[in-house]
Amino acid sequence: MKKIFLIAFCSINFVFIDAQKREFLDPPKFNDADLSKQKSALDENAPAEILYKSHHFMIDASTGDLHKKAFYRVKIYDKDKAEDWLNLEIPLYKNGSSEERLNKIKAFTYNLENGVVVPIKVEKSSKYKSKESKYLTINKFAFPNVKNGSVIEYQYEVISPFLFAIPEVLIEGDTPSMYTEYVLDNPLNISYNINYTGSLTPKYRIVEDKNLYGTQYKTYRFGYENLKGFKAEKFVKNDRNYRTKLSAELNSTNFSQLKLYSSSWEQIKDRLYENEDFGGELKRSKLAKENMPAGISNLKNDTEKADAIFNYVKNTFTWNNDRGIYTEDGIKKLLETKTGNAAEINLFLVMMLREAGIKADPVLISTVNNGLINLTSPNVSNMNFVIVAIEAKDGLHIYDATAKQSSMDQLPPRDWNNFGILLTKDKVKQIQMVNAKPSFTYLTANAKINEDGSISGTYSDKDTGTYAMFAKESYDDNSDKYKKQYKENFAIDFTGIDSKVLESGDFESTMKFSSDNLIDRVGKKMIINPMLFLNKNSNEFDQTEERKYTIDFISPYTKVKKVVLEIPEGYTIEELPKSKKIVTEDKEIAYSYVIEQKGNTLEIISTTTVKSADYPKDYYPAFKQIWGVASKSENQVISLVKK
Repeated sequence: MKKIFLIAFCSINFVFIDAQKREFLDPPKFNDADLSKQKSALDENAPAEILYKSHHFMIDASTGDLHKKAFYRVKIYDKDKAEDWLNLEIPLYKNGSSEERLNKIKAFTYNLENGVVVPIKVEKSSKYKSKESKYLTINKFAFPNVKNGSVIEYQYEVISPFLFAIPEVLIEGDTPSMYTEYVLDNPLNISYNINYTGSLTPKYRIVEDKNLYGTQYKTYRFGYENLKGFKAEKFVKNDRNYRTKLSAELNSTNFSQLKLYSSSWEQIKDRLYENEDFGGELKRSKLAKENMPAGISNLKNDTEKADAIFNYVKNTFTWNNDRGIYTEDGIKKLLETKTGNAAEINLFLVMMLREAGIKADPVLISTVNNGLINLTSPNVSNMNFVIVAIEAKDGLHIYDATAKQSSMDQLPPRDWNNFGILLTKDKVKQIQMVNAKPSFTYLTANAKINEDGSISGTYSDKDTGTYAMFAKESYDDNSDKYKKQYKENFAIDFTGIDSKVLESGDFESTMKFSSDNLIDRVGKKMIINPMLFLNKNSNEFDQTEERKYTIDFISPYTKVKKVVLEIPEGYTIEELPKSKKIVTEDKEIAYSYVIEQKGNTLEIISTTTVKSADYPKDYYPAFKQIWGVASKSENQVISLVKK
């Protein structure tokens, strides 16, 4: 089957000036009437609405600093559903002696009390800093006394010495916006490439050379009115890839001479291998030699050697959850503490593999949450992770030693984001990353119908492959929430929930259950769905509008739901449900429902198979049809009649 990948990035050299006039960087005065608004005119169900949003980036020609200014005014309609707006986070970056600083901030909550506008200032007591790494500190602010009907407003300025990449601004968010603008002003001797992603067209746009701040500047100004919230679709890995957004990357500077920064992947590779926190670490082969596990040289081939070294690294060292393509504390520190960031662990794996005579190289990727790589505009700043590739006789294989459950070509879900940049010592290669290894999910219920109409038994939920890693990540993130999902999803009384990683790397949760509400009594009959709580009670492919985006599952998969149901003595089944099987013509998607009676036991097995990790949007009708068949099959009931 042909794979269709949507790359929604483009670099644009704008050469137009829109005739329509708009005063940019001119926030309207606060309007008391906004406090009386009951709902958004753009979306009456929206819990919040952006009244005004402005991002202004300006390079100071005299100091060379980047000034990053933001101004937001947001109406809150339902604060319980607008939690993302109740707190503000401002990241500040540092690299060596160079660091960003928060120059000024003003933030208010406005409420209407007895017909009077009452502004409440965000005080220092509601501000705090969180050091995420040696490179990043986040300033956090909480808005006070936010109610339904409040308006929150904030503006801030960050002064930065880092001119290479202008931060990305999301134009098309979840919240509707009455007005959103993006402005970039740079002196003519500093040139940027503008990356424009998405489908929205600005109503107001100006791109021109102009005298600003006492000298000649290039200005980019884009204004958008009446933007509805982005319409999300199910089965999309990261819909940010499809949203309209803007960013800029340094192209060149021209002071005494022209200097180009808009790199090729080859130039990026050379700079990385020269960087002490990347290539410098890879040169420390002595550390790899001193830590080589015994017996590696006796193994038969490169694949066996690579697997053995990989297992040693992933089982010896623990990832500290810090992403990035540069080492932070260094590989020597990793060996001492047995803990490190992604670059430290996977670059050490590269060193070990090379020391064993295996052709191994780092691969730069952008994880799923970080968005797609912009292949048309090489830039190291949109990469945030390093994995490892080896070249064996049967082709290229990839590893990620930050995940304990991973194996060769079996990576955690975050890594599968379509593309990677392979950096050998001599050349660069763009590789397409498609997860071809299937994951399996086994949902198994062994149950007994009791004479009083209650049902009790055991239930297990086991995942393999990529889905096992996804389950483990969810469990580690919040184990109580993970276990609570069973009761919330099924409305069943589960007890003794035990979740763990098996020796195979699979992730399994086992538990006991009981229920009094799965059976309906009609006279002498007991009516029950033999799938119990595992029936598909809705069709997830329920989108009525035409599908816009690729259908993502992250991994090919097979889901097997099996119920073994013991019928009480003295009862017979009036009629068994009908078995069903459906498959697409290309065999890509298949579903089967099989029910058999064996004495006083019913065995029901439903199997769903999806053979690829993702599909073009044209497959949506096929999924909708098959999921509909599955829902219909799994909602058949049986009648138990007492003899």
